[in-house]
Amino acid sequence: MDYAKGTGSFGGAPYINPQTLSEKGFIADELKKLDTAVASSFDIAFVFNVFTLGEECLQRLGFKPEQYFNMEFSLLHELGFTDEQIEAANDYVCGTMTVEGAPYLKDAHLPVFDCANKCGKKGERYIHPHGHIRMMAAAQPFISGAISKTINLPNEAVVEDIADAYKLSWELGLKACALYRDGSKLSQPLSNKSDKKKKAADAETPAQETAQIIDLNQLTIDELLEELNNRMTASTDTSLKRALSRIVERKTLPAKRRGFTQKAKVGGQPIFVRTGEYNDGTLGEIFIDLAKEGSTLRSLMNCFAIAVSVGLQYGVPLEEFVDKFVFTRFEPAGMVDHPNIRSATSLIDYIFRVLGYEYLGRTDLVHILDAPGNSGEDEWDEEPAAPAAKPALSNVRIIGNKSETPSPKAAKTQPVAAAGARRHPGIYAQHAK
Repeated sequence: MDYAKGTGSFGGAPYINPQTLSEKGFIADELKKLDTAVASSFDIAFVFNVFTLGEECLQRLGFKPEQYFNMEFSLLHELGFTDEQIEAANDYVCGTMTVEGAPYLKDAHLPVFDCANKCGKKGERYIHPHGHIRMMAAAQPFISGAISKTINLPNEAVVEDIADAYKLSWELGLKACALYRDGSKLSQPLSNKSDKKKKAADAETPAQETAQIIDLNQLTIDELLEELNNRMTASTDTSLKRALSRIVERKTLPAKRRGFTQKAKVGGQPIFVRTGEYNDGTLGEIFIDLAKEGSTLRSLMNCFAIAVSVGLQYGVPLEEFVDKFVFTRFEPAGMVDHPNIRSATSLIDYIFRVLGYEYLGRTDLVHILDAPGNSGEDEWDEEPAAPAAKPALSNVRIIGNKSETPSPKAAKTQPVAAAGARRHPGIYAQHAK
């Protein structure tokens, strides 16, 4: 039991015990406080702080308020204990939180103690996700609804493991499948690992980076950009960023450019989005036209389109605009007459959903994939003008007589009479008599 849960006392602990702590300056009353607090802790580092020992103790040991009120302050490290010594003492006092490696316990006995996740810092065993799924599948036929049971996965789980869990749940007929990867939340209610940092390793890293000299002439373009990005991130001011911004040139679009025009309605408001592209197909400018709107809103949208276009031509990534402006909420908003996007929270939201889908492949911003486009037969489309009717050609033919040369008057009337006689022979025979 002591191997798994610890002794709960510093008495007899290696390296950190009442004797060594007394040599560091702790008195009996403070040692009693530490033993009382560590009984309910899973890491001894959590009890060596100002809230357990008090300011009087830490000041007597030579520490200042700005030190022990700092969240990164580690009293054990400041007292001279190494990481290995702290870890050995922690295993003795707080336990390893696992039965793996415990004395007198055989490996064949370990599966009985397996948990949903790895136990402690030394634990390696856990229940496989298939075990959770098959357990629920055994009970699902006898339950009308879904089972409220989480399928736990270790922190090392990848996308393929998630897909495999969903597939097996479907194959076995589960009505619901809830997954949780250990440590995937920023704040996790239960955790068996501490977040303490090793200051020695952190202190060595900046020294190594400072000593490293990089020959910029030997770097490729991608490596040079990465190095500049690292230096800007490490810089405490914006002088490097301002200097770089002065050498960025505007990339103008070609005089003849490609693009597309997308017509839609957002909450009943017709809108036209037009784009201009570089020769490589990347977006370089946008135009926004509104139908049946006043000059104020129309002008504001035009100015907004110009600002976005200038940013694109100066190298601002389209991803930045899309992430910044999607889900912007104001009127008009609502249902959208678009083959892929069915609703939007504003005109701006719709515009950048379209741009993100068309140029970035952001399928997460649309509701329907690969829907047929606008056929031009919507009610609000203008009807095409009907072509002007052309007069029908006459089917009367004029046939001349080669043997005789009739008078001009006979030449005009005779063929008509002949043609009429062929159509109505009875009538013309009567007139001839």
